[in-house]
Amino acid sequence: MAYFAATIFIGALLAPLLFWAGQWLTARGLFPFLANSDFERFFHRAVLFAAVALLWPLLRLSDVRNMDDLGLAPDSLGRRDLLAGFLLSAIPLLCCGVLFIAFHIYSLRQMIAWAAFGKIVAASITVAPIEEIFFRGVVLGLLLKTGYQYMSVLTTSAIFSIVHFLKAPEHTSTIVTWTSGLNSIAHSFSQFADPILLGSAFVTLFVLGLILADARVLTRSLWLPIGLHAGWIFAAGAFNRVAHRGILDLPWLGPNLLVGIVPLGIAGLTWLIMRNWLKYVGLGKL
Repeated sequence: MAYFAATIFIGALLAPLLFWAGQWLTARGLFPFLANSDFERFFHRAVLFAAVALLWPLLRLSDVRNMDDLGLAPDSLGRRDLLAGFLLSAIPLLCCGVLFIAFHIYSLRQMIAWAAFGKIVAASITVAPIEEIFFRGVVLGLLLKTGYQYMSVLTTSAIFSIVHFLKAPEHTSTIVTWTSGLNSIAHSFSQFADPILLGSAFVTLFVLGLILADARVLTRSLWLPIGLHAGWIFAAGAFNRVAHRGILDLPWLGPNLLVGIVPLGIAGLTWLIMRNWLKYVGLGKL
């Protein structure tokens, strides 16, 4: 908990510096895409930077010297597990999206921003490995050292879900000062104003965290959870670029394919298929 608190606090202090550095670079013709980036984007990157910077002392204090200390082992079939995870998560979610369009719950967009698919692919390639290494690799690995496997999985999944709510609305800090990062932390709690949306999103993220943790424990590797995570990011992002819905229908459906009771059922289906696939290929102690 001290590590998480320090990560968020240091990230909040670093965020203005990163924002001003980005503005300085764009003013000199470098990285022009940063010119229209909201401060919250820099805040998220600053928190990630702080998490990485504090990771080494955390592991040292926890007496972690190698992968085996975190309950991880080399996976000679990592590419197969990565691809399988991607397909097992992306295909059911996209099939669900097709049904939503067929029943007019969602409608196709008249204009599709195909250029945005590059960002979706980039997010799948970068976000999934980073979050899996951090949550299922380090956090879950450290908690598993206590010997309480089920409690470790539940705790990691809860942390995974809560951290995703650490997001202030865009344009929260129109004028960036030294305290803008702290302001972003304070405004992150604005999402709690809608308890139904909060509950739906939290439960879905919590279950996704359970699935990812289960894949990690069963295979003693991060390849399968990285594939699952990347598949969800890609499928949800791609579908959001080609289709949209008019109003929310909570708690059944939320603002995207990863929020609500129906997406929760799809996640459960992926979990069932994943476990049967592991049993079929002879992986995991099922």
